[in-house]
Amino acid sequence: MSTTTRTAAAPDPVVSDLIGSGVEGGVGDQIRAWLQRVRGGDMGALPAVGGLVVLAILFGSLSPFFLTPINFANLMNQAASLVVLGMALVFVLLLGEIDLSAGVTGGVSVAAFVVLNVRYDVPWPLALAAGFAVGLATGALIGFLVARVGIPSFVVTLGLFLGYQGLALLIIGAGGLYPIQAPELIALQNGRLPVWGGWVMLLVILGISAGMSAWDRARRRRAGVPNRPLALVLIKLGAIAVLGGTAVLILNLDRSQSVNPVQGVPIIVPVVLTILWIGTFVLDRTRFGRYVYAIGGNAEAARRSGIKVRLIKWWCFVIASGLSVVSLLFAQTRIGSVDGAVGRDIVLSGVAAAVVGGVSLFGGRGRLVHAAIGALVIAVIINGLGLLRMDAGVNLLVTGGVLILAATVDAVSRLRGGNIRT
Repeated sequence: MSTTTRTAAAPDPVVSDLIGSGVEGGVGDQIRAWLQRVRGGDMGALPAVGGLVVLAILFGSLSPFFLTPINFANLMNQAASLVVLGMALVFVLLLGEIDLSAGVTGGVSVAAFVVLNVRYDVPWPLALAAGFAVGLATGALIGFLVARVGIPSFVVTLGLFLGYQGLALLIIGAGGLYPIQAPELIALQNGRLPVWGGWVMLLVILGISAGMSAWDRARRRRAGVPNRPLALVLIKLGAIAVLGGTAVLILNLDRSQSVNPVQGVPIIVPVVLTILWIGTFVLDRTRFGRYVYAIGGNAEAARRSGIKVRLIKWWCFVIASGLSVVSLLFAQTRIGSVDGAVGRDIVLSGVAAAVVGGVSLFGGRGRLVHAAIGALVIAVIINGLGLLRMDAGVNLLVTGGVLILAATVDAVSRLRGGNIRT
């Protein structure tokens, strides 16, 4: 996507952790090393986290409804599709590429699913599989044209962005509207875990986090590389327990405002967290993930080191398109229907979510959790301005301004870090 010259391949997160780990047992050393990386321009999701806190305080003070259990649960449902789309785009942004067609790819796939299911009475699992096949085939086509033919990803995906809007209209029909009838899919955005289910979810998250930390420490010991202090692992687990426990406690409160109680963690929350964990594992702890970061840092150096650059790019576009189908499925099950404009407007918000969260547009830097945090920032802006009854134009202006600010922070941080030559 960018013609900017890169000086060196960016290390993958696992290697970065090893490099920055210092000597075992020094929490103070770890904090100083982190501050040094921040001063050097590697701020990660720090600006997005700060923005999220400021926005929560701002909207909480301006609207009496923002910091309520019912709005908190609603925010989780609102953000789910954008979180997944932002994570989808991370796979191509890490390469220094872009996919402007992710939204309409997911839209056409969901349109194909709902027409097969409703009009032709195809069982919903088979219809959904056909929809995913459309999305994966589209990703394979994009990957082929970009990696093999050499067409810039901006051009390929812009063409599909325009063309697939027409394809969605042909599938659905002008003015057409199809309801999503499968109760199992409707439950994704409308169902809730039992009260005890939220606490079980939190225990599972803590168990997985502790297990992965132990596995990472064992790998580092076998490699003869110093580990981070055990105290940092305990602090991380404590933070997850406190923040997660607070979220579960709030979501377990009755938010019905009627005689029939409505409480429990929305089902979409553990689903999205599972996708986030799988994607993070792939990028942080597999050879494929290391190759993705290496290509994003310096594609030519990666090619000369024996990495199959074309194949990795192809797979990244396939993964991005597959996740875009999941994102649009979440979005449309929340609405309950699919029309001819499906997926048309969400993709730019997905790019904004990734960039606001700290994923670099230049490639080679960023993580899935960064996109998730950025998506929450965008969702909070939309939710908060909606509660304040602001005009849609104000919403777009604020979101666009936040995106420009995030891109500026990314460019300045790379200049400070010496990753761009002018």
